[in-house]
Amino acid sequence: MAQDPEGEHQVSPQFIKQLAGYGLTTAEILYRMPDHPSLLQTFIWQDYDIAPEFPVLVRFLTFWRKELDGPLHSVRIGHSKLLKPSELRIRTELRLN
Repeated sequence: MAQDPEGEHQVSPQFIKQLAGYGLTTAEILYRMPDHPSLLQTFIWQDYDIAPEFPVLVRFLTFWRKELDGPLHSVRIGHSKLLKPSELRIRTELRLN
């Protein structure tokens, strides 16, 4: 956790996203080289996103299609929620005198 100038702790934006249901998403993007369309190049993208809709990734891929010259070939996605419910085991022992 970071501290602000007054010495109070601030929660990171990434942690707040995780509490809101976001998980770490990694996409392996294969695209064709603009000057050599028979060659494929790899681009690795990573950000916090929500499965299965992946709105952040979709926004990035929309930007790619509109603004970049390398046509997309395929996208492979990996996703993991970093904050998960934990398993809690409680063992109780009662002694009667």
